[in-house]
Amino acid sequence: MEQRTGPAPAVDDAVVRRERSSQSFWTVVVGVPAVFSVLRLGVEAGGELQTTLLLVANVGPVNLVAGMFTTAARFVSTGLVAVFSIGSVLAVSAARLDGFRRPLFARWLDITPAWFIGASFAVAVATWHILYLPLLLPALAATLQLSPDRLHERPVPRILLLVVLLGGYYWLLLPTVLDAWVQEELVAVLLFVAPPLLALAITGPVPRLVVPPLAVGTQTAVLAMLVWAAIPVITSPVLPLTVTTVDDGTGGTEDIRGHVVTTDDVNVVILQERGGVRYVPVDRVGGQVLCPTEAELPRHRLWVRDFHVDDSLLEGLGRRVRPVQRLDAACRTAVPG
Repeated sequence: MEQRTGPAPAVDDAVVRRERSSQSFWTVVVGVPAVFSVLRLGVEAGGELQTTLLLVANVGPVNLVAGMFTTAARFVSTGLVAVFSIGSVLAVSAARLDGFRRPLFARWLDITPAWFIGASFAVAVATWHILYLPLLLPALAATLQLSPDRLHERPVPRILLLVVLLGGYYWLLLPTVLDAWVQEELVAVLLFVAPPLLALAITGPVPRLVVPPLAVGTQTAVLAMLVWAAIPVITSPVLPLTVTTVDDGTGGTEDIRGHVVTTDDVNVVILQERGGVRYVPVDRVGGQVLCPTEAELPRHRLWVRDFHVDDSLLEGLGRRVRPVQRLDAACRTAVPG
């Protein structure tokens, strides 16, 4: 009996490629945070095996997940938003090229459910610094391919909608932009002013000749950016930074700056900021204060309607509930041990 050979192999090949793309995407999404969790403990321990084992034994999975989410959610959402926005532009551009294999980011976008894309943007809105939130406008426009033509089919209502949207945006940020200009924070001015204008022209498709180098260049750049951005995530502490005041045994006191690993009936175990573990008898501890790390200190003097630009929306709302107290003097004067 004669067997027919038609387009089935091509269909099967497309299914296989789709499954491989799905596996690679979810491997990255699920596997990268798990690997980072392990690496963080090793880096926090200064690369010492015994200290790493001490942290593994005392840092619970809930604390590790919580610490991972607060520090890595911004990093992960940034990578996902970049993949979705670039993948959407590459997808509509590659569709015009016969025989051109769809770029990796476009294939990842094809297998990603809409709810996951929406959740990624929601996490970005909640966790990104307010200074960088305007960048979500062109990213969202690129992901959904929201060109000005889709606002309204008639030109006059379309222009009116654009004027209202842009007017409301710049009215909200005008005081911040003026303050940034006075303080010569030109990068901040650019970050607040340029993204809405970029969103008007970022949708695809791009010219045919640009698609292949754009696919290779953007995908390589995003992956390199994620590797570079992962460094502060891995090096962020998994334990709170404290200054512990202890009796030095001669009538004086000593301030130990570091992270409290565990406390029992005998000792307080402190991982010092400059390395090494101290076992301090409980009866010699005179007090402790919680201190911010250098990464948590504000770098700008700009506010957006009572929200500091170095805060995320979650952090800004949290400060309204629990206003930040003045930095304790021990945090400034304690010499790292």
